[in-house]
Amino acid sequence: QVQLVESGGGLVQPGGSLRLSCAASISIFSVYNMGWYRQAPGKQREAVAIITTGDSTNYADSVKGRFTISRDNARNTVYLQMNSLKPEDTAVYYCNADHLTLPLMYWGQGTQVTVSS
Repeated sequence: QVQLVESGGGLVQPGGSLRLSCAASISIFSVYNMGWYRQAPGKQREAVAIITTGDSTNYADSVKGRFTISRDNARNTVYLQMNSLKPEDTAVYYCNADHLTLPLMYWGQGTQVTVSS
């Protein structure tokens, strides 16, 4: 089983930056697409950014130009660099691992990001 542990969340002012990290328990990046999702109170969970095993990336329109997803395969870690943060970015952010061919998916425990002045 894959375990995912997020870190890096916290309180930041509008316009500030945070870097989220997701550490995987084993080396699985060759067969899992990785992604970051977020869920605000009363709202549906939404995909923020994904990175494939081929290193292609996709972003939600709301974060394009502000967020960057990356991976460090040697450290089994995925990152989400968040710049120019807005209050609308406030949510619990979850790391996700989605198997390429099997109906197999793992989630981290989530980390709170709060953007407020």
